[in-house]
Amino acid sequence: MTMTLLDYLQNFITEERKQRFLEIISQRTNHFTVAMEDVFQMHNTSAVVRTCEVFGVQQAHSIEGRYGKRLDEKIAMGAQKWVDVFRYDDTQKCIDILREKGYQIVATTPHKDAYLLNDFDISKKSAFFFGTEKEGLSEKVLAQADTYLKIPMVGFTESLNISVAVAIVLQQLTDKLRRSNIKWQLTDEERYSVLEQWTKISVRNVNDVIKRYNELNAKAEK
Repeated sequence: MTMTLLDYLQNFITEERKQRFLEIISQRTNHFTVAMEDVFQMHNTSAVVRTCEVFGVQQAHSIEGRYGKRLDEKIAMGAQKWVDVFRYDDTQKCIDILREKGYQIVATTPHKDAYLLNDFDISKKSAFFFGTEKEGLSEKVLAQADTYLKIPMVGFTESLNISVAVAIVLQQLTDKLRRSNIKWQLTDEERYSVLEQWTKISVRNVNDVIKRYNELNAKAEK
């Protein structure tokens, strides 16, 4: 029986690194995900990715039809290495793909008859859509959303910077999720895929190492 690529790659990282990966991945989830629609400020998109990483949300989605790529690695502070970021040039494509993956579409907006954050039902897989501070979400998202969510506010201002809004939503809902009986952890297949990707990032000259692995497997199969 041939060794898996992950098993082979783990020979090239320290035990401390392996244990750290196991600790972190045990807290990762795909039960929730975040989608950002046409965010203009690059630092906001990058900050959202960092927020996803901090609160254990493994996937983030960025719709970039209007302004192009919106991820600044310096601002994300390396978080983009540990979070799976999917990019789209069309809002509808993002919605369709997330629905195919079993997510309900949740539009975050203060203007709808929406769930207050404290009352949100966390039982369903949910993709939280966030728009720009100035314009909010497009009508395309608002019209197709399965439900709406808003953060309670008591001041004159009724909008928050997107990175702040994402942090508030994820902190509260991921904490609630982890204290629930919902099976929120990654599946075995998801877990393996993420661990393999993290380990690849951590191995020097990884392409040469993978080439050697393939050669060894080819010999073993003869």
